[in-house]
Amino acid sequence: MMRPRKLVTVSHSYVVTLNRRLANEMTRVGAGRWDITAVAPRAFHGDLSPLVLQHEPGEPVRIEAVRAFFSRSLHGFVYGPELRSSLSRGVDLVHAWEEPYVMSGLEVALLTPRRVPLVFCTAQNLTKRYPPPFAQAERFVVHRAAGWVAWGQTVRDTLQARRDYALRPSRFIPMGVDVEQFQPDAAAGADFRRKLGWETEGPPVVGYLGRFVPEKGVRLLMEALDGLHTPWRALFVGGGPMEEPLRAWASRHADRVRIVTGVSHAGVPQALNAMDVLCAPSQTTPRWKEQFGRMLAEAFACGVPVLGSDSGEVPFTVGDGGQVLPEADTLAWTTALAALLESPSARREQSRKGRERALSHFAWPVVARAHLDFFEEVLQRRA
Repeated sequence: MMRPRKLVTVSHSYVVTLNRRLANEMTRVGAGRWDITAVAPRAFHGDLSPLVLQHEPGEPVRIEAVRAFFSRSLHGFVYGPELRSSLSRGVDLVHAWEEPYVMSGLEVALLTPRRVPLVFCTAQNLTKRYPPPFAQAERFVVHRAAGWVAWGQTVRDTLQARRDYALRPSRFIPMGVDVEQFQPDAAAGADFRRKLGWETEGPPVVGYLGRFVPEKGVRLLMEALDGLHTPWRALFVGGGPMEEPLRAWASRHADRVRIVTGVSHAGVPQALNAMDVLCAPSQTTPRWKEQFGRMLAEAFACGVPVLGSDSGEVPFTVGDGGQVLPEADTLAWTTALAALLESPSARREQSRKGRERALSHFAWPVVARAHLDFFEEVLQRRA
């Protein structure tokens, strides 16, 4: 009987328990075939406040804590020298959940023994030229890698146009969603609406979930709602610099609009279940286009019909589970919203399709298995 293959997966994101879901799910799915260790920082500065490595009882993955230095910068931070030991103890494959152009990605590539295949993952869906030393770091990591995972089809398409990337095996694998935490729950949705001061019965609720910023299409959604003659209510969940103009717009619509900020990730399923349709009207800019769109997969899992723009990765995430609309066509959005709001049967059908897509494409066991299958392919190529 063959011994389990030893996989070490490294990520600064693993400082947070929720972000270790991939590592934990790979451990469950790969039981008996893979021996998996997750390397995580002991502490990390984080976007909003310092983070200390969280440990949850019952996590199946083995966790090794290492130091992280200069963690105020995602591009410039590095792990402590003890990382070398984690990557060299009989390891069969190293998985780096760090972009190839950042210093930590370079460090993992340098410290992984030459005999050990390295697979990195990336979410870059725009062609970019990085300044030194990041351009040199990317070149080294790509040359060193035995394969790479793209967090989106547009990511893979963009990077395969570059020779160094195209010469190495790659796989498009989406991000995962917890289809047990995110699932249809009419009672939870009704309770959320009641807390907002809305009656359970009333016009359908058009939802938005994400940052209140121009590139996320907040302005377009406001204009599309203004054009509706069908009765509606609107729920905006998130936060950001457009909160003030959004509230000014909401004040013109009396009781029809609610804006909710400060919702934790644990509270998102209830907020989604309060919506009858989720809109993701992302707008492409010269320096940004939508990547995975986690809110789309989470809405699918909750059985919420989805309307998404044709920006970046959105069409690939939506697939056959929802509707894709031109990102700059306000009339198209108003028309599609009217059709859905006026047809409960159409909403039920989209709800069914979305839930099926969540289970077949985005459930964590599916995503974890896809990673392990790709790792095995990489090892077979090396053999």
